Amino acid sequence: MGRTRVTTGHVFIATTLDGYIARKDHAIDWLENQGTLSEEHGYTKFIDSVDGIIFGRKTYEVVLNLVADGEWPYPKPVIVLSRTLTNSNIPSHLTDKVEISNHNPTDLLAALGKKDWKRAYIDGGITIQSFLNEGLIEDLIITTLPVLIGEGIPLFGPTNQDIHLQLINSTQYPSGLAQSHYRVIKNEA
Repeated sequence: MGRTRVTTGHVFIATTLDGYIARKDHAIDWLENQGTLSEEHGYTKFIDSVDGIIFGRKTYEVVLNLVADGEWPYPKPVIVLSRTLTNSNIPSHLTDKVEISNHNPTDLLAALGKKDWKRAYIDGGITIQSFLNEGLIEDLIITTLPVLIGEGIPLFGPTNQDIHLQLINSTQYPSGLAQSHYRVIKNEA
């Protein structure tokens, strides 16, 4: 009898210095206006290390709007967590690239383990928060841009309990970005 592989969750995300991942209207113009998109910040190495991507619905909709007339930017399968969307909502040109799921984080990672996913890229504020609260994130790579936007959608929100992290490394880039890689310390309760 085959053993089910455990899929682990991993985060790679950019924030403003004041901790926001987007404006209240979900705009990420602050990221685009930094002139840093041409600088490699480890994204290619990270995306090569995962088997696929898990988005929340709002993140998926932002990406769809950004690439409305362009090419889909993700070389790996994308799963969108949503209670309101179904696979029939996926544009026809993305049906082989995107799948909708209404699973909770634990059940989704278990299902992906059966499909031999080892590492899943978790993206989107609420989605990251829910995976963190269920203890399903192994590590976070957070790139902080030197910009304050005053208000927006925070990366982190309420937690069920304290979540302790260990800094693995930190890198400063010529553009002024600071990137920190943290490992989530699992409670052995």
